[in-house]
Amino acid sequence: MSLRNAQTASSSSSSPPPNTTFSPEYKFDIFLSFRGEDTRRNFTDHLYSALVKNGIHTFRDDEGLGRGEIIEQNLLQAIEESRFFVIIFSENYANSVSCLNELVKIMECTARGGTAFPIFYHVDPSEVEKQSGKYGEAFADYENDANLEREQIQQWRTALTEASKLAGYHIHYQ
Repeated sequence: MSLRNAQTASSSSSSPPPNTTFSPEYKFDIFLSFRGEDTRRNFTDHLYSALVKNGIHTFRDDEGLGRGEIIEQNLLQAIEESRFFVIIFSENYANSVSCLNELVKIMECTARGGTAFPIFYHVDPSEVEKQSGKYGEAFADYENDANLEREQIQQWRTALTEASKLAGYHIHYQ
């Protein structure tokens, strides 16, 4: 995994591309939160490409993070440096502790003025809100994991419930 600033895919320059919406108070316009195994090679790639094409500084994780780098710390820093958040809730999103930790941080940032846009990708928003279906199965596993603190699990539940109530977009099965 690596971190990518969508300034341009091949540029090493630190200046934004022309016609960008980049705000100087934020390093990234948008942070994409998603479960890679569910959406990386399809929906998220298309969304990311469209954002980059339109000059929007977008953060997503990629292959290539230097070995030994602390992935989660870098992701949480990128969230802090972002103005908007697109959360792609997919079938296995709740199976990822990293995704859930990102979501908690995103919801903290929205409480301080950031804006989050949820996308429910082949997932019913009520499953996210109530942690039922696949989300319920993931939390049943977490509840049985002696290594996880109850407070952390409750933070994840609260973040999911709050995010599910935001105005977003529901992509149904076709």
